[in-house]
Amino acid sequence: MRLAELREAAKAARFGSILPITGSDFVREVSQAPSDIWVVVFLFKDGIPECGLLQNCLEELATRYPGTKFVKIISTDCIPNYPDRNVPTILVYNNSAVKGTYIGLQKFGGKRCTPESVALALCQSDPVLNDGHGGSNSSRDNVIEGVRRKFIEKVVAQHEEREEEDSD
Repeated sequence: MRLAELREAAKAARFGSILPITGSDFVREVSQAPSDIWVVVFLFKDGIPECGLLQNCLEELATRYPGTKFVKIISTDCIPNYPDRNVPTILVYNNSAVKGTYIGLQKFGGKRCTPESVALALCQSDPVLNDGHGGSNSSRDNVIEGVRRKFIEKVVAQHEEREEEDSD
């Protein structure tokens, strides 16, 4: 029984970073991904600060949730003539279909977005993030609870830092 659990965990934890892809890779890496794999597609353009900010958040999430596939592609390589005003964009795929679209940083807290705010937005309706411990609802609940806990820890730490600065 334990061996079966370990095999399942190893199977689920197969990613762990953002894979750069090109337009010719898209079908293989995204559309043809196995139906049990959620794919987060990051459309970006170099030189746009918001893209760098969101990429940093996604890099942390990719490490934290190795059961979810994260890919990045230059926006115009994916969608010809995609307007720069729409980047960064996240497309969420599962079972060869788009399950979510996020244009810009608004849904993630704007320029103050954090990995936690991105994770919460991605998990609002579907179990997009997979921590590598199975794909059940309890795993999704654990992911959301973990994100909330990290968010609270960050807020408390920032508050304590401000109090220390004010007392100096």
